[in-house]
Order: sequence, then structure tokens, then C-alpha cells
Amino acid sequence: MATAKEVGLMRWRQIWQAEWAAPLVALIVLSAALSLYDPNFRKLENLSNIGFQTAVIVTLAAGQTLVIIAGGIDLSVGSVLALVGVVTALVLANEKPIPLAILAGLSVGIGCGLVNGFLVTKGRIPPFIATLGMMGVARGLALVLSKGQNIFIPQEPPFEPFLELGTGRWLGIPAPFLIAAVVAALTEIFLSFTRFGRYLYAVGGNREAARLSGIPVNHILLTVFVLCGLTAAMGGIVETARLSVGQPTGGQLYELHAIAAAVIGGASLAGGRGSVLGTVLGALLMAVIRNGSDLLNIPYEWQQVILGALVVLAVLFDQWRRQ
Repeated sequence: MATAKEVGLMRWRQIWQAEWAAPLVALIVLSAALSLYDPNFRKLENLSNIGFQTAVIVTLAAGQTLVIIAGGIDLSVGSVLALVGVVTALVLANEKPIPLAILAGLSVGIGCGLVNGFLVTKGRIPPFIATLGMMGVARGLALVLSKGQNIFIPQEPPFEPFLELGTGRWLGIPAPFLIAAVVAALTEIFLSFTRFGRYLYAVGGNREAARLSGIPVNHILLTVFVLCGLTAAMGGIVETARLSVGQPTGGQLYELHAIAAAVIGGASLAGGRGSVLGTVLGALLMAVIRNGSDLLNIPYEWQQVILGALVVLAVLFDQWRRQ
């Protein structure tokens, strides 16, 4: 029988091996250091800014995490976000009801995810190639529909309820961050407490073994790409509401930020490993680094170097921890 000390060591080892452990420690240490160095960091206004900056990436990264756990990748989410923003803004600009505009945007995102999933499952195209193609198609459609121009949403009645999705506060919390938190929580529950979640990890761990075990692999893959398209659409709607404009050039590099958040949060690009909690912590860590760099007057170019190095270190740490 194990002693109390041995049980305690086992529990600490389990926590250390969790995907979210390393980003959580890094986030706490970095936040504490920045708070001591510059008291402006811990001011409510600055923390709210971090929340606004992180919300859209968290929303995108929640769906991206599902795809990565399944052993795939989705490079189209940034372009889908832009297309959704343009479609939503066009519907509103034509004085259609807000629910119809939101429904149109969500439908576009789900449709793009469905096409991606169909190409991967039925067309047997690698996810990298399929979503790379969708990245170009969605960006091109956004430019065609908008004629290369931004679609502005008037900041006056009856558009205020829509704009509140991006700029308002609910219960004192920035609405975008609250939406992202709900999306992340539902996705984590979906992963951890449903049969689909268990199947998803099995598919990502060994697709052929999962197929031989009777798991509907194609159904799982199709579903995760649709969910990724849905979260990209939600991010696009929030981004459009925050900026009060549909930008055909918006969302550039967002797909890389979403992937980086998942990887920093402990997801494995080989599939079969990851959690939405870790992804959220990864996104927050990136946002804190950007915010702290601004407070420290670090040039934008060096911020990109730091974030790139962080992604590489996260992958190296994952490899070391697995060994």
C-alpha cells in the first residue's frame, strides 16, 4: 500500500504532466514579474484590454484545439473569420434584422468547416492542403463580396445590440471575453465528459486503431472541422462587432496565433493530446507577453521573435516531458 508521501508525489507528478501545468506556471510568474516592475500592468483597464485582445483568439483556438487533437490542422480560420465578418456586415448594411445577420455569419463558418471536413474525409486530402485551399477561397470570396472595401456598420440605432457583442460589458466583464469563456468551457466539457471526446483522443492517438475498434473516424473528423468553422464564425462576428466594420483583409495570421495558443497550451501537433484549458492559458500567456512588451517599450519586431521562440520552446518541452 502506498504511503501518504508516495500518494502526494504521485498527485504532484500527475499535475506536472498535465498539458496546462507549464503555461499556468509561466503565466503566473510573468504576470507577477510585470506587476512588480510596472504597477500599470495590474490596473483594471489594462487587464480589460488583455481580455479584449485575447477573446477572439481564444474563440478561434477552442475549435483549432479539437482539430489538432484529432491529428489535423486548420489553416483557414483567419480567412473564414474575414469572410464571416464581411457577410455579417453586408446583411446589416442592407438593414436586415440582427439575428438574420448573425445566422448568416454562423452559416458561412459552418459551411466552410463542412467543406474542409468533406475534403479531408471523402476526398482524402491532407488537412494541411485542404484548409490551405480554403484559406485562399474564403479570403478571395471576402474580397469579391466586399469589392475590396471595408463594410462599415453605423454606430446608431438599431445596430447597438450587435455592437455590444464586441464592445459591451456583461456583469462588468468585457462581452467578447465572456463569450470566449463560454465557448472554451463548453468545448472543454465536450472533450472531457462525452463519448465523442474520448473518441476524438483515440482518433488523434492512432487513427487506424480507432477505425478497427469501431470508432466512426470520418464522422469524428467531419464534426471537428465543422465545429472549428463554427468557432471561427463566432470569432468573426465578435471581431466585426468590436471594430464595427467587416474587413475583407481582417484575421490575417489569426490561424497561426490560434495554433500557437494550442501548442503553447500543451497540444501535440501529432494528435491525441491537448486540452482547451491549456489552450486558453496559452492564449493568455501570449497576450500578457504582448502587453508586457508594450509596457516595456519592446519593438513589435522583437515581440514576434519572442513569441516565435516561445512556440519552439513549448514543442521542445512537450518532447522532453514525453520522454
